[in-house]
Amino acid sequence: MTRSNLTLTALTVLIAFAAVSPAHAVMRITEWMYKGAGGEFMEFTNVGDSAIDMTGWSYDDESASPGVFDLSGFGIVAAGESVVITEDSAATFRAAWNLDASVKVLGGVSNNIGRGDTINIFDNSDSLVDTLTYGDDDFPGTPRTDGVSANIPPNALGADDVYSVVVSTPGDIYGSFVNNNGDLGNPGSYVPVPEPASIAALAGGLLVLARRRRA
Repeated sequence: MTRSNLTLTALTVLIAFAAVSPAHAVMRITEWMYKGAGGEFMEFTNVGDSAIDMTGWSYDDESASPGVFDLSGFGIVAAGESVVITEDSAATFRAAWNLDASVKVLGGVSNNIGRGDTINIFDNSDSLVDTLTYGDDDFPGTPRTDGVSANIPPNALGADDVYSVVVSTPGDIYGSFVNNNGDLGNPGSYVPVPEPASIAALAGGLLVLARRRRA
């Protein structure tokens, strides 16, 4: 990819964030991988501009029942912070992905996701906060996340649109890499969520740079 294309790609991501950037705390499903040599995982990110206390929050798969897997262990999730749940133990998962201790991971998920399933997040009032239904058989042309994760781009967050997901590739804009078990993904981090003013300033600078390069 040329430097100009990289600049335009970064600009596209920033503009997408500006379009969806909320004025409050919003938790969204941002990445998932089923199966995998080192165990499946799901990543959730606070894409708002204030912290979320996840005490009393929960996750479930297609049965969509609040309270099945408790997310209270995440505690306070800062704006822009990503957290991860996995069927592995937290320690095993961290070692496989070389995750820093600051990345919050909850292990031991028993209501595992499958090749085709639904990911649901519920808040402390048992209200559905975000959902994603996926499956390459149910939705032909969409990715099979078997050992390779898929990311939800900024402009599709909260839309429950599996056709918009992006399969991880090494060195992509999400920072994907192959872990110690041969799985490919980027758990524990998402495309940075700058403040709206920062987005506008950086987007303006990138536009100028892109125009100069084309010239």
